[in-house]
Amino acid sequence: MDFNLLVDAVSQNAAFLEQTLFSTIKRDDFTARLFDIHKQVLKEGIAQTVFLGLNRSDYMFQSSADGSPVLKQIEINTISASFGGLASRTPVVHRHVFNILNKTKEAAKILSNNPSKGLALGIAKAWELYGSTNALVLLIAQEKERNIFDQRAIENELLARNIHVIRQKFEDISEKGSLDQNRRLFVDGREVAVVYFRDGYMPSQYSVQNWEARLLLERSCAVKCPDIATQLAGTKKVQQELSRVGMLEMLLPGQPEAVARLRATFAGLYSLDMGEEGDQAITKALAAPSRFVLKPQREGGGNNLYGEEMVQALERLKDSEERASYILMEKIEPEPFGNCLLRPGSPVRVVQCISELGIFGVYVRQERTLVMNKHVGHLLRTKAIEDADGGVAAGVAVLDNPYPV
Repeated sequence: MDFNLLVDAVSQNAAFLEQTLFSTIKRDDFTARLFDIHKQVLKEGIAQTVFLGLNRSDYMFQSSADGSPVLKQIEINTISASFGGLASRTPVVHRHVFNILNKTKEAAKILSNNPSKGLALGIAKAWELYGSTNALVLLIAQEKERNIFDQRAIENELLARNIHVIRQKFEDISEKGSLDQNRRLFVDGREVAVVYFRDGYMPSQYSVQNWEARLLLERSCAVKCPDIATQLAGTKKVQQELSRVGMLEMLLPGQPEAVARLRATFAGLYSLDMGEEGDQAITKALAAPSRFVLKPQREGGGNNLYGEEMVQALERLKDSEERASYILMEKIEPEPFGNCLLRPGSPVRVVQCISELGIFGVYVRQERTLVMNKHVGHLLRTKAIEDADGGVAAGVAVLDNPYPV
């Protein structure tokens, strides 16, 4: 819930976003295009009055100085945070396996988990506060959506509340979307209360037409999940800047306990902006490449650079302003454990694995009043230790469940 508060605070602080992303938008065209829309919306005036965040903060365990495990944050996902639907189904699968093996006590230990219900609850609250019972939820989907069943779980939860969802692509919005004089959003003549983005987080997902559609959506008074400022709040550069001394205190004044909890999860994060600070970070990484990971301003997995790839990239970038489009992060080193990964085409065998824990958070704000702020479930993904990067969608990791011992 602390990260919900932080993301919401960052999204409302236009000066912080502009200062933080100043060097990045000079070298990263995708972030620059998002920021241009942000500036246009601010200039015209923000039409929406209800704000919705469906976030997922991802962690790994790392051993502390005394040997005890502590959670360290990998990143926070503020757009299209996926697998809430499928994670709601995995406890049933593992309980079923245990019961087949007559291990009923072990089956009972599998934690209940239903993030799809909690995520839908946030969308439903935003829809309710929008104030039009005939309005719809618009889900922006990719043309070839491989993860549709994850999304359907949330859609079905909404339908059970008599809230109807329509699925459209950015191209459909260009053709059938419009705003009235009050900046209410209509698609094919139907009013939209909430726009839920499950697309729009990678450069390849935008054509010129799609950028125009995104601007149209952002200019509307519909509740966007996320609005453009919240998407920018989830960038790697913002994550790095939040680790600076005094930043959390500035964004969350009078909340020292929340600040302490947040800061305890930060791994080492380093700017690669031109100058002495960036030079020192590159020198440190080149001297001990196994301790760091190079991160661009990208979502969707499979973008980070490790080991020799990172070294080659830093050697190429060290004298170029392009390095400002990356950040450097201390590599989190969880303790490996033996497990079986069930994947198509792969033999079932015990391999050394690591896991990544995602915590789903939901918040809803109306004007300046926080109406909802809660944790709604978790996601556990497990992969073999030889796979440095890549997740479930890339065919590397598998969905898993925590098992309390």
